[in-house]
Order: sequence, then structure tokens, then C-alpha cells
Amino acid sequence: VSSIAEHRAPVASTLAEIPRIEMISPQNYNDARPIGESFRSGVPVIMNLSEISDDDAKRLVDFAAGLVFAARGSINRITAKVFLLSPENVEVSDEDKAAIAAGGFYNQS
Repeated sequence: VSSIAEHRAPVASTLAEIPRIEMISPQNYNDARPIGESFRSGVPVIMNLSEISDDDAKRLVDFAAGLVFAARGSINRITAKVFLLSPENVEVSDEDKAAIAAGGFYNQS
């Protein structure tokens, strides 16, 4: 009998099966908190950085990269300034990425 507990990853879901996806369009770096709070609660986040300065966008991408690393999630670039932050148990297909880029997931809530 092993004394080391097995780590089992949660069963993966596809993005289309997730009941809610949060769309956040920050106005500056100070808007990082709602991104982190939504992601930590297990909700995939579409982070649209098209309305902020390049410096703040870079800082938010760095923040998001640290966030997803710490939570074992993933970050996917959808367009030049749109990113999808996915929790550990969510798989993102190429079709999901295309739908987000086309606006297909933007109106969910």
C-alpha cells in the first residue's frame, strides 16, 4: 500500500460544455482583479485587451500567465489582443478558438 496519495485531475470539459464564460474588457491594469476572481472561481475568461494601452496590455498578459500557471490552467491567444484563460479542467479546441475569434462566445453569461 502506497503512502503517497494519487493526484487525479478533474474530468476535462470542452469549452462548449461550460455553462458560463466571462468576457472582460479591462480599461487599465487596475481591472486585473475581476479577471483573477472569475478565473479562480473556475470560470473561463475571455480577456479583451483591445481598448487599453500596450504597456497595460503587456502587464495584464503577464498577470494572466502567472495566474494560469499557479492554478494549472492555460492561456490561449485568440487574436492579437484577445486571450482565453481556461481552468485546468477545460480543454479548448481549434473550433472553440475560431468561435471566440468570430464572436461566438462573447455573449454568454
